[in-house]
Amino acid sequence: MKDTVTRDPLLQPYRLKHLTLKNRVMTTSHEPAYPEDGMPKERYRAYHAERARGGVALAMTAGSAAVSRDSPPVFNNILAYRDEVVPWIAELTDACHEHGCAVMIQLTHLGRRTTWNKGDWLPSVSPGPHREPAHRAFPKVIEDWDIARIITDYADAAERMQAGGMDGVELQAYGHLMDQFWSPLTNALTGPYGADTLENRLRFTFDVLGEVRKRVGPEFIVGLRYTADETQPGGIDAEEGIEISRRLRDSGMVDFLNVIRGRIHTDPAMTDVIPIQGMRSAPHLDFAGEVRRATGMPTFHAARIQDVATARHSIAEGLLDMVGMTRAHMADPHIVRKIVEGREEDIRPCVGANYCLDRIYQGGEALCLHNAATGRELSMPHDIPAAATPRRVVVVGAGPAGSEAARVAAARGHDVTVLEAADGPGGQVRLTARSPRRAEMMGLIDWRVAQCEAAGVEFRFNTWAEAGDVQALSPDVVIVATGGMAHTRLYETGEDQPHVVTSWDILTGDVVPSGHVLIYDEAGDHAGLQAAEVALKAGATVEIMTPDRTFAPEVMAMNLVPYMKTLQHDDVTFTVTRRLKGVEPAGNRLRATIGTDYSDRLTHADYDRIVVNYGTFPLDDLYFDLRDGSVNDGAVDHDALIAGRRQDVRTNPEGSYQLFRIGDAVSARNTHAAIYDALRLMKDL
Repeated sequence: MKDTVTRDPLLQPYRLKHLTLKNRVMTTSHEPAYPEDGMPKERYRAYHAERARGGVALAMTAGSAAVSRDSPPVFNNILAYRDEVVPWIAELTDACHEHGCAVMIQLTHLGRRTTWNKGDWLPSVSPGPHREPAHRAFPKVIEDWDIARIITDYADAAERMQAGGMDGVELQAYGHLMDQFWSPLTNALTGPYGADTLENRLRFTFDVLGEVRKRVGPEFIVGLRYTADETQPGGIDAEEGIEISRRLRDSGMVDFLNVIRGRIHTDPAMTDVIPIQGMRSAPHLDFAGEVRRATGMPTFHAARIQDVATARHSIAEGLLDMVGMTRAHMADPHIVRKIVEGREEDIRPCVGANYCLDRIYQGGEALCLHNAATGRELSMPHDIPAAATPRRVVVVGAGPAGSEAARVAAARGHDVTVLEAADGPGGQVRLTARSPRRAEMMGLIDWRVAQCEAAGVEFRFNTWAEAGDVQALSPDVVIVATGGMAHTRLYETGEDQPHVVTSWDILTGDVVPSGHVLIYDEAGDHAGLQAAEVALKAGATVEIMTPDRTFAPEVMAMNLVPYMKTLQHDDVTFTVTRRLKGVEPAGNRLRATIGTDYSDRLTHADYDRIVVNYGTFPLDDLYFDLRDGSVNDGAVDHDALIAGRRQDVRTNPEGSYQLFRIGDAVSARNTHAAIYDALRLMKDL
C-alpha cells in the first residue's frame, strides 16, 4: 500500500498557494439539487462528506451558488446572497475537513441561464437581449446600476464563504453572466463593458475579481471555471481563450484555472461539454493541457474522465494539476480509498448514463443510475454492514434488481444462490446494451456480478425456476426479480394486438424492420427511440408516434441528444398527440386506426410494420406460486422499508421463508428503481 502511494501520480500531494491538497483528485462544482430553502443542510453535507471520507482531496461544492436575487435557483442552487448561509457553509466545511478534504465553492450570477418566474420574480439580466434556448427566459439588457450591484453581490458572497471557513471560491464563467460578457455571441453592449474589444468584454470579470480581493484579501484562494473555447463560429475561439487565460494569470488575482471547452446554452451543446455514454472519453483533456502549458497556472479540468487510467494519465503527462472525477464519484464515492488500498477492480464504474444531471430537471434531484445510495447518504449505506445472523437467500433473476439484491445479501454475509433463465446476467440491460452507443450499460451488471462472485454467490444460468426448484433450496428468504415482458396491448384494451411487434422484437433482431414503419411509443423510454434507430439504419422510413404532447418524455434532455442526432433525418417523422386505437390487415400491409385524446376524430394510415413500445407487464407467476409458502404472504412493511428497519411481517404460521419481489417484477419502472428496491430491502435483511 505504501509503495502504491509513493509511485502513483494520482496520490501525490499538490501545493495550491498555502493549501496542501493530499492527492490530485477532486470533485468539480456540480449542483445535486439537495439544498433545502437554499441552504446546504444535512443531506447536502452528508453527500460531500461521504466523498471526503472516500479520499477525494478537494470538494468544489455548488454548481453554482447564486450571488444575487435576480439569479434565482433554477436548479435548486445554494443561495449565497443570504447571510444565513454562513453557519450551514461552516458545517459543510467542517464535515469535509474532518476527513482531510479541502473545500471550496463555486459562485455565480446565472445571467440569462435562469428564468424570471422563480424566487423573487425579478427579470433575468444579460449583456444582450437574446434568451438562452435551454431556459427560455428573455433577459433584460443589463444596465450600469445592475453591473455595480452584482459586482458588490459577488464580493459579499465571497466574504460569506470565507466566514464559513471555506478554503477558497471559484467564479463561474461558462454559460453564466461572466462569459455572457466575454462572448461576442451574447454581448450586445456598447461602452466600457461592450463587445468591441476583448478588454471591454473582460472588464466585468476583472471588476468582480478586484472587489472580491478587497474583501477576502490576497491569501484567500480565488479561481475561475471558464470556457476557453466556445467551439462556435463568432464566439470565443481557442486562440482568444488562451489569451483570456494569460490575462487572468497576469492579473495576479487568480490562483487557479478550471478549464471548460464549449457552450451550454442548448442540450446538444451541453452534451458536448459534458459527454455521456457512447461519446468519447476526456474529449477536452488535451486542450486543458494546452492552457496549462500556455499559462503555467495551476490547471483543473473535468469532462468524462470516468476511469482511473485516464485520470492518472492526465497527471502523469502534466496535462492537469488536479483532475476532476465528478460523475465517477457519484457512482463510487470511495475511488481514492480503493486506489490506496490496491482495490481498483472494486471501483464501481460510471457508465455515463447521465441519470444524475438529467434527473435534476425531471425529478428535482441528482441520483445515480448505478448507485442508489448516492444522494441518500442519510439512509442508504455505501459500505454494506454485516448481518448478525447469516441466512439462506435465493434470488430469481439476474437483471439489475436481482444482481443488486444478490450483491447486498452477499456483502451482509448471507449464503446466496441466483437462478436465471437466460444464459447470462443482465435482464433488460442486455437489450439496451445491444446498441453500440449504450454498450457501457453492461457495466451496471458486470460490476455487480464480479462483486457477487468475489463474495461466493452461486449463479445458475439457463435455469427456468419453478416454485418447487426454489423451495428445494430450503431458503430463508426468496427474492423474485424476474422483471417484466414487453407486450402489444394497447391502452385500456383487453387483448394484445396480434399484428404488431414490440420494440424488444426490433432490439433483439428477431424482427428486421423494412418499408414504412410506425414506432408507436406510449412508454416514452429509451426502447422506443432505440427501435427507431434500428429501423432507420435498416433502411426503413420511420414515423415515431406518441399520444403525449412531447415524445420520449422519460428520455431526459442530455440523453435525448444522440438519438436526435441520428433521427433528425429525411426518413423520420415525429407525430405527437395521436393515439393508436387499433390495427388490422390491409392486403399485405397494416392499417392503423389513429385517434387523439383531445377529440373524437379518427384517421387511418397504412404501414408495412407497426412496433408498439408500451413498457412491460410483470413476469410474476413464480411470485404468486411461492406466496402461499411464505411467512409474510409476500407483504412488505412499507413503514419499516422507508425507516430502514428489517422486514418482520409474519402473517402465515405455515410459511417457511420470507418472500419479496422487486424491480419490474412489481411494475414497469426504470433501472434505478430496480437497484433502489434491492438495496433498501436487502440492507436490513
